[in-house]
Amino acid sequence: MSDFPTVTSPDAPDHTPDHTPDRTPDDAPRSAPRATTVTVGQYLATRLVQLGADHVFGLPGDFNLSLLDQMVTVDGLHWVGSTNELNAAYAADGYARLRRGLGALVTTFGVGELSAINGVAGSFSEDVPVVQITGMPSTSQKAEGAHLHHTLIDGDYEHFYRAYREVTASATIVRAATATRDIDAALMTALRESKPVYLGIPSDVAVATVHAANLRHPLVAATSDAGELARFTTELAEAVASATRVTMLVGPQVHRRSLEPLVREIADHDGVYVASQNMSKAVLDESHPASLGTYMGAFTRVDEARAAVDEAPLLVLAGTVMSDFLTGFFTQRFDEDQAVELGLTAARIADTTFYGVRLEDSLRALHAVLGQTSRPAVTAVGHPPIADAAPPVPGAPLDQEHFWAAVQGWLRPRTTVIADAGTSFYGALDLVLPDESDLLGQPVWSSIGYTIPATLGASVALPGRRSVLFVGDGAAQLTIQELSTVLHRGATPVVFLLNNDGYTVERKIQSPAAVYQDIAPWDWTLVPAAFGAADRVVTARATTQDELAAALELAHATTDKALLIEVVLPPMDSPRLLTVLTEAIAHAAQRR
Repeated sequence: MSDFPTVTSPDAPDHTPDHTPDRTPDDAPRSAPRATTVTVGQYLATRLVQLGADHVFGLPGDFNLSLLDQMVTVDGLHWVGSTNELNAAYAADGYARLRRGLGALVTTFGVGELSAINGVAGSFSEDVPVVQITGMPSTSQKAEGAHLHHTLIDGDYEHFYRAYREVTASATIVRAATATRDIDAALMTALRESKPVYLGIPSDVAVATVHAANLRHPLVAATSDAGELARFTTELAEAVASATRVTMLVGPQVHRRSLEPLVREIADHDGVYVASQNMSKAVLDESHPASLGTYMGAFTRVDEARAAVDEAPLLVLAGTVMSDFLTGFFTQRFDEDQAVELGLTAARIADTTFYGVRLEDSLRALHAVLGQTSRPAVTAVGHPPIADAAPPVPGAPLDQEHFWAAVQGWLRPRTTVIADAGTSFYGALDLVLPDESDLLGQPVWSSIGYTIPATLGASVALPGRRSVLFVGDGAAQLTIQELSTVLHRGATPVVFLLNNDGYTVERKIQSPAAVYQDIAPWDWTLVPAAFGAADRVVTARATTQDELAAALELAHATTDKALLIEVVLPPMDSPRLLTVLTEAIAHAAQRR
């Protein structure tokens, strides 16, 4: 079947969300063959649907209205309106991570695209393929240098396009004559490099007519160079043959390529250990005998797990990112140069780099080579969960230790755990996640407030899963308005609002009593009512151990509504991992 778009009237109502079971881009909806010509907006929308990005986030603005009117006529495309453009970028990012494919957002020129640029920069930092689509003034207005609103009143319409060139893998202002090529090239770049791309579409170009012939064939990701892959496989076989044990450290790029099932198959070979970086926690179920849990250099929770990575006879770095927060501030003891490195588009064995070898193929080669050799079975290292919470003491105040211990026993399999930068993320990292669960966070870019809009993206991407969000009060004040979108779309996440009266991470690093560490106090349990969603959410407030126990029981019993649980914690208390990390940061700052 070809994939020409089925189009409806531009005046058709907005698409409503589809509450279908978990779905991957491979079984995303396909459009029926109808039109032989389409508008540029329809062409772009059809390509997004073909690639599984069938939900587009954003806001309308006068320069993108013509574009949106064309895009929403394409069957299978669903519009998800956000409360601001930054949140739309965060939501598209979360959607792309959970769908293991593209995310997309549409903004208006200038004010809208600049609002979104922080979110897109985070996607670039963390290898998330997001398509940022900006509706621009017409080509004639640009040519005239007209002093329009949303411009800098200097006749230059490319200021913001140039800004996006710094935070995307490609930035293109689409021309009518080359529109299909421009769009396809940008989408292929996003897929190939797992990075965001920018498409600026002038209002007249959005409605220009182009041939639909290319849409017969959905875009296909690039393949590896056959010769380089063969050379890599031969040398990999030699390296594996002499190794008594193989340890694989798995990074977030494995998620971007949807390669978790292949990691599980590799983990089933004898003599293989698998550790994850914190941005890919639970890439292998943490109950698996080969799992070492999360590796963070000196801050790895279990000494034996750290040794299994640092002292591995053969270490394979699969899709890793060697940044400060992912390596325990560069306290890893292994020699990166002597490891086998499997990157998104190249592989390396010691001093030899094999260009054009894609991550999916290098991992398949590793799987095949391991199947042709033998090693003794590994001894399960284990990474015990946080100690069970003691029975709640009525009236006893909460602290971080008791809270996370209680959460450990409360979590259930097949949960998407979402944790904001700071207290929430580093508390969640010490959890042993139940099987078939994910941790969604942003430890490299670490933009606080990311997770509430990302929860929107996650709930749209995987409507059959329940999300559990941990977010601090300071972070929540940046983006809490997107919770209204989550609730009004009918999602039922459990939101733990960790109220520790300000910016605890910064307090732990320096100047804890400084006025800039404080935030305005909010009555968090009244927020859903202010959003007009009181009937869609159950709220609770926990200041003591027994109140937390009751709130957790309520969360298990309530599945048809969202829950917002405000958890009141001491301002200077922090989870184990955050305590040691902030001490390291503070010590480094003192040395400077």
